[in-house]
Amino acid sequence: MFDLPKYGDGICLARMAALLEALGIDRARLQRTSVVVTGSNGKGSTAAMCAQTGRAYGLRTGLFTSPHLVRFNERIQVDGAEISDEEFGRLQRRTEAAIADISKCLDEKFGAFEALFALACLHFQESGCDFAVFEAGIGGRYDPVRLVGAQETCVTSLDYEHVELLGSSLELIVSDKSDACAAGGTIVYGENCRGLRPHLVEYNRGRDCTPLFVRDDIRIDNEVTAASGQHFDFQFGYHDFRRLELNLPGAFQFNNAAIAASLFLLWLRREQPRKGPDRIEAAIRAGLREARWPGRLEVIGQDPPTVIDVGHTPDGIRQSLASLLAIHGAGDWILVTGASGDKKTDEIVGALAPSFDTIICTAAHHKGADAQRIAAAAARANPAAIRHVAASIEEAVRVSQKLAKAKQRRIYVAGGLFLAIEYATVAKGGRAEDLKFF
Repeated sequence: MFDLPKYGDGICLARMAALLEALGIDRARLQRTSVVVTGSNGKGSTAAMCAQTGRAYGLRTGLFTSPHLVRFNERIQVDGAEISDEEFGRLQRRTEAAIADISKCLDEKFGAFEALFALACLHFQESGCDFAVFEAGIGGRYDPVRLVGAQETCVTSLDYEHVELLGSSLELIVSDKSDACAAGGTIVYGENCRGLRPHLVEYNRGRDCTPLFVRDDIRIDNEVTAASGQHFDFQFGYHDFRRLELNLPGAFQFNNAAIAASLFLLWLRREQPRKGPDRIEAAIRAGLREARWPGRLEVIGQDPPTVIDVGHTPDGIRQSLASLLAIHGAGDWILVTGASGDKKTDEIVGALAPSFDTIICTAAHHKGADAQRIAAAAARANPAAIRHVAASIEEAVRVSQKLAKAKQRRIYVAGGLFLAIEYATVAKGGRAEDLKFF
């Protein structure tokens, strides 16, 4: 949508601040109305549940996420409605004009994600949003979302990712993500961050940020995962909500739901401290029950039964696979897999291949690692499996559907976001090469 590279010139905070000022963004209001979601996996689901809770509470709610799955407009929503092409075009022209002036002054080039973040801030402000949820792109320290100045943020989960930017240890990665929070704020950490609690307590001490941890400070109990639905009990402060129902499938969503509910409760305590508890509980119940987020263990077809998952880090993929088998059962799946060329191919395929006796190895049009490379990784992880190599997503759809129908099998598509979305697009009659990502 913007004729800009994905990333700008170096660290972006100063030019981002100049851009927000040029667009007339009320930074104080932006801080009051917003929360920020960071993490390695689960950011989109958490952001969607938090935003849906705000809507259920009666707030006009903005949601900024990335990447999009099918349409660019998915990234910017108000009350569940994607920004229209007309509105996007109008705000794009304003944003581009401001960028041209600032770039000339500073002699620095903006990136497309920076421009999109600024456009989202402008759209939310002009739409009169009472509450906004921003998902970070990469990290938190230098990500544009740090300009929100949010007092309530989270780190949904932690895994090795973008190590060339964030650092080669989990301590460095989680520290970077934690810096999205403003001084004096509160950071909610997902349950797989608990092992780093001593580090995080000390890291946040200097900025007077309060760390809270799922399963320690935020209790979740009595989780039930089934094809018919999921529910759990939640306790945080004086809030004690029993049998909260989830619409989004997968055991990993209990963590995400607890974070989403906690973020909203923390924000509400700061902004509207005198509201009634009954209204708050009703909003959280409705928000978690009604939230929609495509691509995570999503059933995209019944003939043959087909499930896709957009997880793309090793830990996220392992969690999704465990939830697939817990919800839908094991034993009759065909795996369609691939990975982006810049990801840990062996670890991703190695996490999946041992659980399947039939594996179709393929490459997404966008950034896909070579299908033969995927097949070699699958052979190392599961030498006994029957392997098929499909040079394209279109071939992978044809082969997997033919095998599944002939052998009365189900299809699981996993290994990367682009793989899963391209497969779903082709299976529904679209063209993978028509999808545009950045």
